[in-house]
Amino acid sequence: MGKTPEKSPATAAAKLDPKPASGEDEAFLGAVGERVRNARARRGMSRKLLARDSGVSERYLAQLETGAGNISILLLRQIARAMDLPMGDFLADRPKYGIDQALLLQQIEALTPAQQQDLQNVIRERFGVAPAVKRHIALIGLRGAGKTSLGQRLAAGLGLHFVEMAKEIEAEAGLSLNEIFDLYGQGAYRRFERRALERVTAERAPAVIAAPGSLPSEPGSFAHLLANCFTIWLKARPEEHMGRVIAQGDMRPMAGQTEAMADLKRILAQRETLYAKADMAFDTAGKALDDAAAELLIALQAHPGWLSPAK
Repeated sequence: MGKTPEKSPATAAAKLDPKPASGEDEAFLGAVGERVRNARARRGMSRKLLARDSGVSERYLAQLETGAGNISILLLRQIARAMDLPMGDFLADRPKYGIDQALLLQQIEALTPAQQQDLQNVIRERFGVAPAVKRHIALIGLRGAGKTSLGQRLAAGLGLHFVEMAKEIEAEAGLSLNEIFDLYGQGAYRRFERRALERVTAERAPAVIAAPGSLPSEPGSFAHLLANCFTIWLKARPEEHMGRVIAQGDMRPMAGQTEAMADLKRILAQRETLYAKADMAFDTAGKALDDAAAELLIALQAHPGWLSPAK
């Protein structure tokens, strides 16, 4: 009998070619696109900025976000399914988890959101920073929420130092925020942000910290903030956020105001679940600055979870 001819690489590769996209495939690509779009919104990045920092064209990003991603994504899913492995095992850019870590992650994934929150509290109390060690107060929220103006007044009312994280990041980098983004991109900004945050929270003297609006979208930095600071989410309506930004002299939202408002609402929608992890929420909607500052001080002092430096 003749020898069975070996399959050529081209023939073998052809077997991996996906069938015409099914409804399930389209749903999968749509979900991938939505995750990219939501991640971009949480970070407050425009598609143009993401295209510049990633080296991927705006056209492709638009296709990806609308569910028309590269078909190679489906090929990778076929390979993962053939080995009964999650796609993340091939895509992760970190070392593979050990058995104990993988088992722990599986157990966490099986919990409900409420149970996961309870687990976070247990881990924080058992292994993290105890609430009594939260020397600092951190204000989080979108730009225009009043983090700087209210933060300065809150610090004065409590006799604490006020820290504007944006200035600390600039000091860490030796560059302005615009220069960091223009020269090095968002990845470098996040590294400077984390270093500045760790330096500020390491100070023993308690302070009121105005955190960048997008900081909660970075899991590691946000976890550090939650562990080391009593966090307050300053809430406001999207229209008030935009109005306050314009009142500060930034007229960029006036150009294409409808689109800017839609982007702002999308960012807020993506960050709300993150902001909600704060120790306390305070609604500034419809309040004059002095009234809001006085109410915030009273609400903080009455909050059972906050221990003042004097206690």
